[in-house]
Amino acid sequence: MKKGIILAVAVCLLSGVLFAQGAASGDKNKPIKIGAIFSVSGPASFLGAPEEKTVRMLVDKINAEGGVLGHKVEVIVKDSGGSPEKAVSFAKQLSEEEKVLAIIGPSTSGETMQIKQLCEENKMLLISCAAAEKIVNPVAKYVFKTPQKDSQAVTWIFQTMKDKGISKIAVVSSNDGFGAAGKGCLEEMAKPAGIEILANEVYDKQATDLTDILTKVKSVAGVQAVVNWSIVPAQSIVAKNMKQIGLNVPLFQSHGFGNPLYAAKAGVAAEGTLFPAGRLLVVDELPADHPQKALLAAYKKDYESKYKEDVSTFGGHAYDALLVVLEGIKKAGTLDRDKVRDAIENLKGLAGTAGVFNMTPEDHTGLALDAFEMLTVKDGKFTIYKK
Repeated sequence: MKKGIILAVAVCLLSGVLFAQGAASGDKNKPIKIGAIFSVSGPASFLGAPEEKTVRMLVDKINAEGGVLGHKVEVIVKDSGGSPEKAVSFAKQLSEEEKVLAIIGPSTSGETMQIKQLCEENKMLLISCAAAEKIVNPVAKYVFKTPQKDSQAVTWIFQTMKDKGISKIAVVSSNDGFGAAGKGCLEEMAKPAGIEILANEVYDKQATDLTDILTKVKSVAGVQAVVNWSIVPAQSIVAKNMKQIGLNVPLFQSHGFGNPLYAAKAGVAAEGTLFPAGRLLVVDELPADHPQKALLAAYKKDYESKYKEDVSTFGGHAYDALLVVLEGIKKAGTLDRDKVRDAIENLKGLAGTAGVFNMTPEDHTGLALDAFEMLTVKDGKFTIYKK
């Protein structure tokens, strides 16, 4: 009788342990549901299309290797077409109906800013693939991002200008969220860096000819360089129009220039363009012992083999966003969103495509200045800029 009681108690205790373990990681048959809002179509498809492709490729690979904590990963992708209104609708749907653990994306800064507060209020983890620094400044508890900061890009640009003896510049920027954020950063950081902005022009984000804007810049005496802060199509157009009107000064682009297609579209006009970017675009130039080398080389090889197109830093932002969420789950050892959030906020030494992430409660990007390299266009290809 006593043996029976002891056995029953042991079974109950063991059941309790197993139940607790199951509760920690969740039902093993239940997938880890992650929402994604990408601009797969529309004017920002150059961002969203490689993001979606990257995530689908990674999920297939992760699931083939057994998933995370024994769970398969399921990503529910919503195509916003670059629309902030659609992004808001999808964020609500993913949170309230799909009940995802986290949302990765959106692709653009404007969309992200539209859903930032919504995610914060709903305690929904958001790992943005957009670059504007205001996404994480001021810090919101549940909001993170994977691209490097605007201020870090500006620091690299101004330091390179200093090395080249440039102190008087013109700024041209697009009238979208990314352009406005970069313009503000350039203006704020110019004077302390010893840079004087002589001309400062804003153009429509869908402009297909910027001759009038750049002719105004050319008429300003003393301009030693032009900084363009935009996404496509202007990145290629600025270079072409500068060459056409004989505005023969160095062109600096933002970190949004990170796609070989942009240099190809600008042709010879892009030669010598300078821009800060992550190392994905120049992985072959990295030493074998670089902490990102293996990851970058594998991602580039897998993506280009599967999709027959050049890898871009934009797909890399989605790679990192998914990586951050899944690493947070592993560190937390649970699917509890708040515990995953806490784990993400304390990730250290996580090598991604953009750099090595070291998150803190004060820094929800987690990338240092050395996440960038200054790149240039040489013979139609990207290479590390040598002073």
